Order: sequence, then C-alpha cells, then structure tokens
Amino acid sequence: MHRVVITGVGIVSPVGIGAQEFWKALKNGKNGISKITKFDPSNFKTQIAGEVKDFEPSKRLEAKEIRRFDFFTLYAMYSTAEAIEDSGLDLESLDKNKAGVIYASGIGGENTWENEHTKLLERGPGKVSPFFIPALIINMAAGMIAMKFDFRGVNYGVVSACSSSGHAIGEAFRKVRSGEMDIMIAGGSEAPLGPLALAGFCAARSLSKRNDEPERASRPFEKDRDGFVMSEGSGTLILENLESAKKRGATIYGEVVGYGASNDAFHITAPNETGEPQAMAMQGAMKDGNIKKEKVDYINAHGTSTILNDKVETKVIKKVFGDRAYKINISSSKSMTGHLLGATSAVEAIACLFSLREGIITPTINYETPDEECDLNYTPNEAVKKNINVALSNSFGFGGHNVTLAFKKYGESE
Repeated sequence: MHRVVITGVGIVSPVGIGAQEFWKALKNGKNGISKITKFDPSNFKTQIAGEVKDFEPSKRLEAKEIRRFDFFTLYAMYSTAEAIEDSGLDLESLDKNKAGVIYASGIGGENTWENEHTKLLERGPGKVSPFFIPALIINMAAGMIAMKFDFRGVNYGVVSACSSSGHAIGEAFRKVRSGEMDIMIAGGSEAPLGPLALAGFCAARSLSKRNDEPERASRPFEKDRDGFVMSEGSGTLILENLESAKKRGATIYGEVVGYGASNDAFHITAPNETGEPQAMAMQGAMKDGNIKKEKVDYINAHGTSTILNDKVETKVIKKVFGDRAYKINISSSKSMTGHLLGATSAVEAIACLFSLREGIITPTINYETPDEECDLNYTPNEAVKKNINVALSNSFGFGGHNVTLAFKKYGESE
C-alpha cells in the first residue's frame, strides 16, 4: 500500500481563477455571488449565482477545443492544465500507462443541451451540431483531459450529484494507494448556469431568493438562510504516490489518508434526518485513515445554506464526535463560492489542503444570527489561525450520496 499525496492543484471559481487567487479570496472572506449576467434572469424567482468571471480559455486551451466543447469540459481542462503545471510533472518521462484520470460532473453539458435543442425546434435537425453529443456527455471531461496529456491509464467520469468530485478523488486515491496507478488526475467541473437548470432548481425550491443582496445570500448554518446559491467552476488535484513525489522533489500540499462513502436510501433530494448514513461516511473516512476523533482539527462542511441540510449536518457531526464536536473548527466555503454542484468536493478539498499547509481556517461568511439547531463553531465571518494536522471534507448529494475525504498535513521530515 502506497501513501498518497497531492502535488498539484488547479481552480476555476467564482472567487478567482487559479489556486493562489482562490485561496487569497477564501482567506479574506471574499464573496463570489452576484446578479446573473449570462442571460436575463428577471422572470425567475432566483436571479443570482456564482458566475466565473474573466475566464479566458485561450490562455491554456486551443481554439478548436474552445469551439467544440461545453464550458464544463473547458473549465475541467483549464484547471487541469494549471494543476499539471503546478505539479512540475515531466510529462515526457512519465509512464503514461500508469497515469489515469477520474473526473466528475453532476450535470455535464446542460447549456449545450439547451442550445442545441433550441436549434432543433427553430431550425430543424440539420442544424444540430455534430459535436452535440461529445460536448454533452459527462465522461468527455475525463476523456479530453486524457487526450490532451496522453494519460493512458484508468479513465472514467463520475456522477453522484453534489458528491461527484468527492467520489472521483476517493476512487483516484484508491487507485494510487493500491499501486494500480502512479499518478491520477481527479476533480470535478460544472457549468449549469442556464435558464433551464435555474428554472429546475427554482421549481424544486432549493435556491436562495435574496436577489437584492446577492453578496449575503449564501449563509450556511445561519438562522435566516433560505437556500443555496448555484455556481459554476472546476477543481483539479494531482494525486501521486509519495515515493514518486519525493524522488522528483515535488511540492506536497498534503496527504490523502481516508475515503468514506454511503447512501441515505431515503429521499431524492432531502437528507436522512437521523444523520446515521452521513455519519457512516465520516466514520468510514476516519477508519480508512486510522484517524481517532480527537485528532480531527477542522471540518470543511457541506454547508449548503439550506434549512434542512445545515441542521442535519450539525446533527451528523455531533453523532460522530460527541461532546468534542464543539471544539472542532467547522466552516463552509459555499458561503463565499456558492454551490458548484458536482465540482464542489474538489474545490473544497483544495481549500482543505491550503488550510493544512498554512494553518488558516477560512470563515463562514454572512453568519449573523445563530440558529439554535446549528450550535457548533462554524468559524464565523473571519479566518482563524490554527495548527491543523487532520481535516475532513463532507459532501452530501441529491439521491442520498454521501462522501467524506480525510487529509493530513505533510511534514518535510517525513
């Protein structure tokens, strides 16, 4: 069994493009939510989102790639190019047969589907793009990443709603730990900000309607929360066995040590209110990483800003940690980024890794009025300096999918 470390990261997000810009934003409690500009949202009950701003794909991608593919694939390829560069991997000397990709999305090419369907209705079948299907399907992010970097090992897409990229990272971790693969690219991407997806989430009554105050709309664990804020972007991690990373002198962000997964088997959108299945995922990750509960310093919560999720996640953490739950710093990155759906686990995993390296717990912003049913330490409004050795990251998705990832700080003497 090999130890697995992270040697490169890449980000496209509503609070910044590039991992350093992203991390700076989180430390400073920067808000990434604003009025939707991609289309006219005036007829919608929710008119706000976490849009990626100033995205220039030509900085890292070829013109033909940009023309052919949906933004969820472009975001994935862009953040992966950044992560590869960040890792310092020598692609020429790498054994490409032992390098793989597991990449996720919850929805895939939603905008491509919507745009091509409009062409079909208005102009007929002959006007539908020959790239419609490749641009639409979720596995194409993983496929295009492999083609771009010639990674010939295991390759597939993962779909499990808001837990998608958590599953992708967890499965990639297992591939490297077992020795099946030396290097894995893992992460998730989402580009759902179109009229149809927004209408669907509005109909499901999932979204915040704080349209007049978009910067205050995402408020996890706070009493006046009224729903999540839909966002777009991507996060990519390079997972590598420790021996390989040390041999080439790679910068190590942290170590992946545990992966737990479960299902609520309860409801298509609502969490199981007992908290038992979600607790299984957290306990599974800790058991997998041989982590005792007194060693956990920080939890990056799923923390969606919905009434039910935040209440249940609080219950879950208490169920797992007992009285010690009150001593653990918890925060929700979604208070700043909004909810990136299938990409959220990857983006939040990267936040955890920076927290481990720099000893900074990012805040849960917009925390004003405490909720008696959410009574833990959510690191309100301002970042906190704290030595962190072990961090957990939770993701719970529609369909009852639960994932927890466990990360450890990596010491230079190890």
